Amino acid sequence: MTALQAWLDAPSVTIVAVGALVGVAATLLGTFLVLRRESMLSDAISHAVLLGIVGAYLLTGTLDTPLHVVGAALAGLATVVLTDLLVRSRRVKQDAAIGLVFPALFAAAVLLINVYARDVHLDADAVLLGEIAFAWLDVVRVGGLEVARSLLTMLVVTVLNLAFVVLAYKELKLATFDPALAVALGLRPGLIGLALLSLLSVTAVGAFDAVGAILFVAFVIVPPTAAYLLTDRLWRMLAYGSAIAVASSVIGYRVAVALDVSIGGSMASVTGGFLLLALALGPRHGLIARALRRRAPRPPAGADLASSAGTSAHTTAAAGPAGAPR
Repeated sequence: MTALQAWLDAPSVTIVAVGALVGVAATLLGTFLVLRRESMLSDAISHAVLLGIVGAYLLTGTLDTPLHVVGAALAGLATVVLTDLLVRSRRVKQDAAIGLVFPALFAAAVLLINVYARDVHLDADAVLLGEIAFAWLDVVRVGGLEVARSLLTMLVVTVLNLAFVVLAYKELKLATFDPALAVALGLRPGLIGLALLSLLSVTAVGAFDAVGAILFVAFVIVPPTAAYLLTDRLWRMLAYGSAIAVASSVIGYRVAVALDVSIGGSMASVTGGFLLLALALGPRHGLIARALRRRAPRPPAGADLASSAGTSAHTTAAAGPAGAPR
């Protein structure tokens, strides 16, 4: 047995690695959702993709098919399109539209499971909650090594998401912060958004077997939000959010083992702890920094006027005759 195989066989290593990969993959996409104020679409998609998985099973009769990824992506896109249609009707706002669409799709999936897939290993509770503690038991052989299926899947998904963010960084940035300018430059912000949400659907499917929808949604929203409180630079927000996701996986596992509690729930709770720390200690947007700025002594109004007049006079004198630069 090689040292690498011994490392891969360690349950703790696999569990932490799977959690970290899910966190990084979700954070890379969740950062843009948070900035676009569409973070709750991740919750909608993570529930709605169950319908795509069920549909793929009914078509093929098996769960071991890549078609369930395609079905999940289509279900995620259906969620986005239906939500957008409701918003464009101007009768409901986006949050209400999300609340109308994804419960309907999720309910349809649950009904189909109960009617046509009752005896299949496809359970709504398992999809929502997952159990990362068992991720190391399901292995596949790759190049003579036995690797946990969830670890391999999430590694591929994380690399795919990272490649998308790196290659389309400028387009994503422009479409997120200034869609009108993106259109003027010939870009298609709507298409970029669909690509982003399609990848989110694929990531959700990859994360289902290991962590379930609840921890996935926590990783999509909480680390990017915490990073947003720490920096105003996009690339730093991506880096900080990914670091928080990895740290949450490591610390969450250790806390879960020490307290004998749910590993996924512990990881999600640790992300919340990082969010509270960022909210309190953020260098610009943190509560302490804001309180210090409010308490900082302000110069008298007359001093401001005198300082302004002195600066103006100094500038005029330095400029030379007739204000010509020197």
